[in-house]
Amino acid sequence: MDRNNRHGITWTRAAIAGLALAVPLAFATPAVSAANIGKTPPSNFKKVSSLVKLPDFVPGLGTLYVDPATLPVGPFLGYNHQGKLVNIIYMVPLKDIDAHKNFEALGGVAAGVKLNHTDIQYNPGHPGVEEPHYHIVQWLISPEAVKAQMK
Repeated sequence: MDRNNRHGITWTRAAIAGLALAVPLAFATPAVSAANIGKTPPSNFKKVSSLVKLPDFVPGLGTLYVDPATLPVGPFLGYNHQGKLVNIIYMVPLKDIDAHKNFEALGGVAAGVKLNHTDIQYNPGHPGVEEPHYHIVQWLISPEAVKAQMK
């Protein structure tokens, strides 16, 4: 591996880590009260399964809603089988990370939501976000609850 390629890999890893750390800070800009989205997404959010060919409930993520104007990054709001908000997901294309693109004020829709933990997962692409990307999943429930509720 040559020096330039190592630098690119290091930069990509640093960008992903920085994004994961910065995204929670974006929740400081309130747009809609978090209490309002606990059981019902905002009116401009649409069920993802009505926009692309995905099941209503995506195992491991839930029933997803997104404002189509924010695609592909989101935020996506994930609800469990009981209709409770359990996660907020950002789908960040690798090309945007490689281009050093900034994402600001992403979390306004969920201002005030208490996060439990964050997962970062690589995805090679799926309907709606076909290109390779990372899912940054901010969970409102514990890892144990994720395993129990998100099947």
